[in-house]
Amino acid sequence: MVFKRRDRLPWWKATLRFLWPRSGWTRAFHYVKHRVRRLPDPPHRIARGIFAGVFVSFTPFFGLHFFLAVALAWILRANIVAALLSTFFGNPLTFVFIGASSLQTGYYLLGLRNNPELEAHGTLGSKFVDAGRDLKDNLWAIFNEQTADWSRLTVFYDEVFFPYMIGALIPGTIAGLTCYYISLPLIQAYQNRRKGRIKAKLAAIREKAAEKAAEKAAAKEARTAVKDKADVKPEKH
Repeated sequence: MVFKRRDRLPWWKATLRFLWPRSGWTRAFHYVKHRVRRLPDPPHRIARGIFAGVFVSFTPFFGLHFFLAVALAWILRANIVAALLSTFFGNPLTFVFIGASSLQTGYYLLGLRNNPELEAHGTLGSKFVDAGRDLKDNLWAIFNEQTADWSRLTVFYDEVFFPYMIGALIPGTIAGLTCYYISLPLIQAYQNRRKGRIKAKLAAIREKAAEKAAEKAAAKEARTAVKDKADVKPEKH
Protein backbone atom coordinates (compact mmCIF):
# COMPACT_ATOMS: atom_id res chain seq x y z
CA MET A 1 0.00 0.00 0.00
CA VAL A 2 1.20 3.50 -0.84
CA PHE A 3 0.35 5.11 2.52
CA LYS A 4 1.19 2.16 4.76
CA ARG A 5 3.82 2.80 7.43
CA ARG A 6 7.20 1.20 6.85
CA ASP A 7 7.71 0.58 10.55
CA ARG A 8 4.53 -0.56 12.23
CA LEU A 9 4.02 1.07 15.61
CA PRO A 10 3.59 -1.20 18.64
CA TRP A 11 0.12 -1.21 20.16
CA TRP A 12 1.12 0.85 23.19
CA LYS A 13 2.67 3.57 21.03
CA ALA A 14 -0.33 3.60 18.66
CA THR A 15 -2.62 4.02 21.69
CA LEU A 16 -0.43 6.84 23.00
CA ARG A 17 -0.51 8.59 19.61
CA PHE A 18 -4.32 8.30 19.59
CA LEU A 19 -4.58 9.85 23.05
CA TRP A 20 -1.90 12.46 22.40
CA PRO A 21 -0.83 13.25 18.79
CA ARG A 22 2.83 13.83 18.07
CA SER A 23 2.21 17.54 17.40
CA GLY A 24 -0.08 17.89 20.44
CA TRP A 25 -3.77 18.70 20.66
CA THR A 26 -3.11 22.46 20.63
CA ARG A 27 -1.55 22.31 17.18
CA ALA A 28 -4.32 19.98 15.99
CA PHE A 29 -6.92 22.47 17.24
CA HIS A 30 -5.24 25.38 15.45
CA TYR A 31 -4.99 23.31 12.26
CA VAL A 32 -8.72 22.53 12.31
CA LYS A 33 -9.51 26.18 13.10
CA HIS A 34 -7.35 27.36 10.22
CA ARG A 35 -8.95 24.92 7.79
CA VAL A 36 -12.49 25.86 8.86
CA ARG A 37 -11.89 29.61 8.54
CA ARG A 38 -10.51 29.29 5.01
CA LEU A 39 -13.40 27.25 3.63
CA PRO A 40 -14.85 28.92 0.50
CA ASP A 41 -18.45 29.15 1.69
CA PRO A 42 -20.71 31.74 3.36
CA PRO A 43 -20.14 32.02 7.12
CA HIS A 44 -23.62 30.79 8.06
CA ARG A 45 -23.15 27.56 6.10
CA ILE A 46 -19.76 26.93 7.71
CA ALA A 47 -21.20 27.65 11.17
CA ARG A 48 -24.07 25.23 10.53
CA GLY A 49 -21.49 22.62 9.56
CA ILE A 50 -19.69 23.22 12.86
CA PHE A 51 -22.99 22.71 14.69
CA ALA A 52 -23.55 19.42 12.87
CA GLY A 53 -20.09 18.06 13.66
CA VAL A 54 -20.18 19.05 17.33
CA PHE A 55 -23.70 17.71 17.82
CA VAL A 56 -22.85 14.35 16.26
CA SER A 57 -19.80 14.05 18.54
CA PHE A 58 -22.17 13.65 21.51
CA THR A 59 -23.93 10.60 20.07
CA PRO A 60 -22.88 7.06 21.04
CA PHE A 61 -22.44 5.97 17.41
CA PHE A 62 -18.65 5.76 17.57
CA GLY A 63 -17.11 4.95 14.23
CA LEU A 64 -20.06 6.49 12.40
CA HIS A 65 -19.60 10.13 13.38
CA PHE A 66 -18.21 11.10 9.96
CA PHE A 67 -21.18 9.59 8.12
CA LEU A 68 -23.71 11.11 10.53
CA ALA A 69 -22.02 14.51 10.26
CA VAL A 70 -22.27 14.39 6.46
CA ALA A 71 -25.95 13.38 6.64
CA LEU A 72 -26.85 16.10 9.15
CA ALA A 73 -24.88 18.73 7.21
CA TRP A 74 -26.76 17.75 4.06
CA ILE A 75 -30.11 18.08 5.86
CA LEU A 76 -29.15 21.48 7.29
CA ARG A 77 -27.62 22.62 3.97
CA ALA A 78 -24.40 23.21 5.82
CA ASN A 79 -20.78 22.97 4.76
CA ILE A 80 -19.90 19.26 4.79
CA VAL A 81 -16.15 19.78 5.21
CA ALA A 82 -16.77 21.98 8.26
CA ALA A 83 -19.00 19.25 9.70
CA LEU A 84 -16.32 16.61 9.18
CA LEU A 85 -13.60 18.76 10.74
CA SER A 86 -15.83 19.63 13.70
CA THR A 87 -16.29 15.98 14.65
CA PHE A 88 -12.82 16.34 16.19
CA PHE A 89 -14.66 18.08 19.03
CA GLY A 90 -15.07 14.51 20.21
CA ASN A 91 -11.54 13.38 21.09
CA PRO A 92 -9.85 11.52 23.96
CA LEU A 93 -9.65 14.76 25.94
CA THR A 94 -13.40 15.45 25.74
CA PHE A 95 -14.94 11.96 25.57
CA VAL A 96 -15.13 11.68 29.36
CA PHE A 97 -17.09 14.93 29.64
CA ILE A 98 -19.24 14.07 26.62
CA GLY A 99 -20.04 10.56 27.87
CA ALA A 100 -20.74 11.62 31.44
CA SER A 101 -22.99 14.55 30.49
CA SER A 102 -24.92 12.54 27.89
CA LEU A 103 -25.38 9.50 30.12
CA GLN A 104 -26.42 11.44 33.21
CA THR A 105 -28.84 13.55 31.17
CA GLY A 106 -30.31 10.36 29.72
CA TYR A 107 -30.75 8.86 33.18
CA TYR A 108 -32.54 12.02 34.29
CA LEU A 109 -34.86 12.15 31.27
CA LEU A 110 -35.73 8.45 31.54
CA GLY A 111 -36.19 8.54 35.31
CA LEU A 112 -33.29 6.15 35.94
CA ARG A 113 -31.27 8.28 38.34
CA ASN A 114 -30.73 6.61 41.70
CA ASN A 115 -32.31 3.45 40.29
CA PRO A 116 -30.99 0.43 42.25
CA GLU A 117 -31.24 -1.78 39.16
CA LEU A 118 -28.38 0.14 37.53
CA GLU A 119 -25.96 -0.94 40.26
CA ALA A 120 -27.43 -4.44 40.44
CA HIS A 121 -26.09 -5.24 36.97
CA GLY A 122 -22.56 -4.07 37.77
CA THR A 123 -20.48 -1.00 37.07
CA LEU A 124 -20.42 0.93 33.82
CA GLY A 125 -17.13 -0.64 32.80
CA SER A 126 -18.34 -4.17 33.54
CA LYS A 127 -21.41 -3.58 31.35
CA PHE A 128 -19.15 -2.73 28.42
CA VAL A 129 -17.10 -5.87 29.06
CA ASP A 130 -20.18 -8.08 29.43
CA ALA A 131 -21.73 -6.70 26.24
CA GLY A 132 -18.52 -7.41 24.35
CA ARG A 133 -18.46 -10.96 25.67
CA ASP A 134 -22.08 -11.50 24.68
CA LEU A 135 -21.36 -10.25 21.19
CA LYS A 136 -18.29 -12.47 20.84
CA ASP A 137 -20.00 -15.59 22.24
CA ASN A 138 -23.07 -15.13 20.06
CA LEU A 139 -20.95 -14.74 16.95
CA TRP A 140 -19.22 -18.02 17.79
CA ALA A 141 -22.65 -19.59 18.42
CA ILE A 142 -23.35 -19.27 14.69
CA PHE A 143 -20.65 -21.88 14.00
CA ASN A 144 -21.31 -24.28 16.90
CA GLU A 145 -24.21 -25.69 18.88
CA GLN A 146 -24.01 -23.09 21.62
CA THR A 147 -27.24 -21.23 22.41
CA ALA A 148 -27.09 -17.48 21.87
CA ASP A 149 -27.65 -15.38 24.98
CA TRP A 150 -28.36 -11.67 24.55
CA SER A 151 -29.17 -10.85 28.17
CA ARG A 152 -26.00 -8.90 28.98
CA LEU A 153 -26.17 -7.05 25.65
CA THR A 154 -29.80 -6.17 26.43
CA VAL A 155 -28.74 -4.77 29.80
CA PHE A 156 -26.06 -2.71 28.06
CA TYR A 157 -28.60 -1.31 25.58
CA ASP A 158 -31.21 -0.50 28.25
CA GLU A 159 -28.86 0.97 30.83
CA VAL A 160 -26.03 2.49 28.76
CA PHE A 161 -26.60 2.87 25.03
CA PHE A 162 -30.23 4.04 24.99
CA PRO A 163 -29.85 6.55 27.89
CA TYR A 164 -26.64 7.79 26.24
CA MET A 165 -28.42 8.29 22.90
CA ILE A 166 -31.41 10.10 24.43
CA GLY A 167 -29.31 12.17 26.79
CA ALA A 168 -26.95 13.28 24.01
CA LEU A 169 -29.71 15.38 22.43
CA ILE A 170 -29.63 18.12 25.07
CA PRO A 171 -25.87 18.63 25.75
CA GLY A 172 -25.16 18.01 22.05
CA THR A 173 -27.61 20.72 21.03
CA ILE A 174 -26.30 23.14 23.66
CA ALA A 175 -22.66 22.57 22.67
CA GLY A 176 -23.50 22.73 18.96
CA LEU A 177 -25.43 26.00 19.28
CA THR A 178 -22.69 27.48 21.47
CA CYS A 179 -20.06 26.67 18.85
CA TYR A 180 -22.37 27.98 16.11
CA TYR A 181 -22.91 31.39 17.72
CA ILE A 182 -19.23 31.71 18.68
CA SER A 183 -17.88 30.70 15.28
CA LEU A 184 -20.30 32.68 13.09
CA PRO A 185 -19.03 36.22 13.92
CA LEU A 186 -15.42 35.00 14.00
CA ILE A 187 -15.72 33.50 10.52
CA GLN A 188 -17.48 36.62 9.24
CA ALA A 189 -14.73 38.86 10.64
CA TYR A 190 -11.99 36.63 9.22
CA GLN A 191 -13.58 36.52 5.77
CA ASN A 192 -14.08 40.30 5.77
CA ARG A 193 -10.43 40.85 6.71
CA ARG A 194 -9.35 38.38 4.06
CA LYS A 195 -11.50 40.10 1.44
CA GLY A 196 -9.98 43.43 2.49
CA ARG A 197 -6.45 42.06 2.13
CA ILE A 198 -7.25 40.58 -1.27
CA LYS A 199 -8.86 43.85 -2.36
CA ALA A 200 -5.80 45.80 -1.20
CA LYS A 201 -3.48 43.43 -3.08
CA LEU A 202 -5.54 43.75 -6.25
CA ALA A 203 -5.53 47.54 -5.89
CA ALA A 204 -1.74 47.49 -5.47
CA ILE A 205 -1.38 45.27 -8.54
CA ARG A 206 -3.61 47.58 -10.58
CA GLU A 207 -1.65 50.61 -9.34
CA LYS A 208 1.65 49.02 -10.36
CA ALA A 209 0.20 48.09 -13.74
CA ALA A 210 -1.01 51.67 -14.21
CA GLU A 211 2.41 53.03 -13.26
CA LYS A 212 4.12 50.69 -15.73
CA ALA A 213 1.64 51.65 -18.43
CA ALA A 214 2.25 55.34 -17.72
CA GLU A 215 6.03 54.81 -17.86
CA LYS A 216 5.72 52.97 -21.16
CA ALA A 217 3.48 55.71 -22.58
CA ALA A 218 5.92 58.41 -21.45
CA ALA A 219 8.85 56.51 -22.96
CA LYS A 220 6.94 56.05 -26.19
CA GLU A 221 6.09 59.76 -26.35
CA ALA A 222 9.73 60.64 -25.71
CA ARG A 223 10.90 58.34 -28.50
CA THR A 224 8.27 59.80 -30.84
CA ALA A 225 9.33 63.35 -29.99
CA VAL A 226 12.99 62.54 -30.66
CA LYS A 227 12.09 60.89 -33.95
CA ASP A 228 9.92 63.82 -35.03
CA LYS A 229 12.68 66.24 -34.15
CA ALA A 230 15.17 64.24 -36.19
CA ASP A 231 12.82 64.18 -39.16
CA VAL A 232 12.43 67.97 -39.21
CA LYS A 233 14.76 69.42 -41.94
CA PRO A 234 16.45 72.80 -41.37
CA GLU A 235 15.06 75.65 -43.53
CA LYS A 236 17.32 77.18 -46.22
CA HIS A 237 17.79 80.98 -46.19
